[in-house]
Amino acid sequence: MKKLFIFCFLLSLSNLAHAQRGRLLQMEGRSIQNGRFSENDSLSEKYVNIKLSGKVKFTDYKIISYYNDSTFVDTTLTIKKDYLHSFNLKDNFELLTFGNMGQTATKLGYDFNDIDKFPILGATAKLVDYYSVKDINYYRVPTPTTIFTHKTGFQQGQMLNSFITLNTAPRFNFSLAYKGLRSLGFYRNELSSHGHVTLTMNYRTENDRYNIRGHLVSQDLINDENGGLTATSLAFFKENNPQFTQRSRLDINLNNANSVLRTNRYYFEQDYKLWHRQDSLTQKKSYLKIGHVYNYQLAHYEYNENSTSTSVFGTATGFIDDKLISKQTYNQVFVALKAPIVLGELSAKLENYHYDYGYTQDTTVLTTTYGNALKGNSVAFGGTWKAQLKHFYLNADATNILTGKLNGNQLKADAIFKNDSVYSLNAGILIASKSPNYNFLLYRSAYDAYNWENHFINERYKNIHASVKTEKYGAIEAQFTTITNYTYFGLADAITGQTKPEQANNKVSYFKIKVDKGFKKGNFGLDNTLLFNNVSSGSAIFRVPTWSTRNTVYFENYVFKGKPLFLQTGITLRYFKKFYANNFNPLLNEFSLQNDTQIGGFPILDFFVNAQIQRTRIFFKVEHFNASFSGYNYFSAPNYPYRDLSIRFGLVWNFFI
Repeated sequence: MKKLFIFCFLLSLSNLAHAQRGRLLQMEGRSIQNGRFSENDSLSEKYVNIKLSGKVKFTDYKIISYYNDSTFVDTTLTIKKDYLHSFNLKDNFELLTFGNMGQTATKLGYDFNDIDKFPILGATAKLVDYYSVKDINYYRVPTPTTIFTHKTGFQQGQMLNSFITLNTAPRFNFSLAYKGLRSLGFYRNELSSHGHVTLTMNYRTENDRYNIRGHLVSQDLINDENGGLTATSLAFFKENNPQFTQRSRLDINLNNANSVLRTNRYYFEQDYKLWHRQDSLTQKKSYLKIGHVYNYQLAHYEYNENSTSTSVFGTATGFIDDKLISKQTYNQVFVALKAPIVLGELSAKLENYHYDYGYTQDTTVLTTTYGNALKGNSVAFGGTWKAQLKHFYLNADATNILTGKLNGNQLKADAIFKNDSVYSLNAGILIASKSPNYNFLLYRSAYDAYNWENHFINERYKNIHASVKTEKYGAIEAQFTTITNYTYFGLADAITGQTKPEQANNKVSYFKIKVDKGFKKGNFGLDNTLLFNNVSSGSAIFRVPTWSTRNTVYFENYVFKGKPLFLQTGITLRYFKKFYANNFNPLLNEFSLQNDTQIGGFPILDFFVNAQIQRTRIFFKVEHFNASFSGYNYFSAPNYPYRDLSIRFGLVWNFFI
């Protein structure tokens, strides 16, 4: 199936690239007329003339999310763009990243308002720089559009994201992106090397009867794992021993270990309208359509060491070369009716999920007798309802797994009120029952203590959430979640050092509220984000800081005659309260409980100078400039120091051809 998808994908690129050249280019009611543009063909000389009519606007450069929400390519420089200029191209306010670019991060807050129905491979610490299905955007642009994003790494290396998208026809778009990251880091054996290739397409027929969109994503996430500092080196770091200001001199727990997560995903969704019409008076559309969603993902996770380190993970049998593979195939067929009688769109869906998770190394040398694979097939049935009444929107989605070894169900509902860009209100619920991730159920390793096979029952989630976003008063969002049968990695065994999966007997109750508000006075601004967490039950196994804050004071204005440059400069403060953060386990690439060390209670101050020249945004930052005078107690996780003072440079460059 995936080979057929790739063939159709590439064939559509080649065919549609030459289609409709002599026709009037139409996009959302705004035209691009035939004009002067020459194109050479090696077989026959053809000249196609294209000229912009002057009616194209920046809002025509559309970005379409997984949920079909549309935004546009934004080339402005704001303080929020500074937060987004990170190695994973996201605002990492609720993450405390590790010292090197491309490493994992400690979570300072959690979201449970949107969870997967089916389990995943595991190795969740690798997912900080991972593109899921919901992270992929699609595009519709009147002219070819290119974006380059660059940021320097630590000691050696950099991150570069290159992206291009174009409409070869008014209704066919494709995009190609490559993001490469390589950073050496300050400590020994913490090299990060990541690569992402993303190819997307979307197409609709002229009468909008048939629609298809899809993507191919290949990801290669490689990290050297040093296991953090040894006890002796940890003492040298905390006392600021002058002999070890060069961090590569400090001893680490693992000198030759690395972990790898490689994934390939093939995804597409399509629908065909059996019947459709548009009311001539109300202009409301009605239709009956059928559709199909296909998602195939192949994932490899590896952990290896060139020599055995018995002091960290215990004794081992054979070489340390743990390899597992996960194949997941998801198919959904649906029928949807949109009509005034249902106030929107009502659909029914049938889902099939096939999984094959197991270990590929020679397990005959392992001392345990656990199984080597989890395989199965599950069938689920459900429906969705999307309704709209003026400014009020209602979205509901229900699914129940009917057959298979995996069982569970999920109900999601959201009510939204939007008043243009002035304000919006959102309230929703999620009730779900799902299996724990596969690495909780089965794990095989050359390390004797890291072999298990468990038969955990489903985790059960109940979540209510609400948010208010206003142009004048900022934004506030809150959610309350209860988790029954919460599954986690417990405390390390005092003798073997093993951390093993456990399932809680008591309920976890977690409340979170986040406030985002900015102030402007003339050319000066103050941007504030505050996060408050409370775990009313289950705090012994669910760890978060009570509160975290990020505050930025800045100045921005145009400089020089003619306003050729927009300048933005200021200082950002980050701070979170001390808490018993989880240990990072590089063998599993998961976090586990510990009761020995608190992290937090230290300020992180960054000085930045940003600038915009036409469609180029430049970022210069001195990170953690207070490191040398605020005490050497800054850690991203137990035994893993946060980065020292660092100077970073980057840019975002937009081209509209």
